[in-house]
Amino acid sequence: MDDDADLVTVSKRRKGIYILPNLFTLAALFGGFYAIVMAIDGRFEHAVLGLFCAMVLDSLDGRVARMTHTQSAFGEQMDSLSDMVSFGAAPALVAYVWALKGLGRWGWIAAFVYCACAALRLARFNVNTGVVDKRYFQGLPSPAAAALVAGLIWVTTDLGIGGSAMAWPMFGVSLFAGLTMVTNVPFYSFKDFHMKRSVPFVVIVLIAMGIAVINIAPPVVLFGLFLLYGSSGYVTYFRRKAKGIPTSVISTSTDEPDECDLHR
Repeated sequence: MDDDADLVTVSKRRKGIYILPNLFTLAALFGGFYAIVMAIDGRFEHAVLGLFCAMVLDSLDGRVARMTHTQSAFGEQMDSLSDMVSFGAAPALVAYVWALKGLGRWGWIAAFVYCACAALRLARFNVNTGVVDKRYFQGLPSPAAAALVAGLIWVTTDLGIGGSAMAWPMFGVSLFAGLTMVTNVPFYSFKDFHMKRSVPFVVIVLIAMGIAVINIAPPVVLFGLFLLYGSSGYVTYFRRKAKGIPTSVISTSTDEPDECDLHR
């Protein structure tokens, strides 16, 4: 009996970390870190590239974990910490160095509000994972908020406009993106969209046309799409209000009193 107990203990000690999904998470973390370094060096196009790469990689790590059945509590915590760096601290610092620095205290206040809201949004997401309707996000997801900040930098840099001329627009975008993350406004999550599901032929044609349109002017088109998504939650919210439909995306309740106020 003692030998069996020892074997169980050894097996528990040998339990390691799933490497594949965490490699994607680490790569996304590197994208955020790379963006910060590039912003400090004044290479903002490279900083934006790092943020967008982090977004793509962040969208893959969870899917890879589910496909390979390698989900773990460690992976969830690692993903949350990576998101805080890549979509919280990194966009705030890049925006500050690019434009907000010229506004003095107002600049760093806007950057801090964005960063703090990203932390609050991620913490609320971790708490509410089991009770939120999977079809929607509660508040703007942090990668989409980072896309708004990075998209503004990308499109203006592509047009040859310097950051000093965009200080107040970046101030507004940073506050909008940050505060929208901590609202209860529902944003469609696309989690009920399955790649294996058959679709009409016209859908493939529309996708091909969409890719062609994006290639005409990628910074402008993509930033426009980010703005549309950032506004879509408010459209859904007020539409539900007008129809008398509950606007909350909380599908069930929680028994823990400390978390009740997060659902309102």
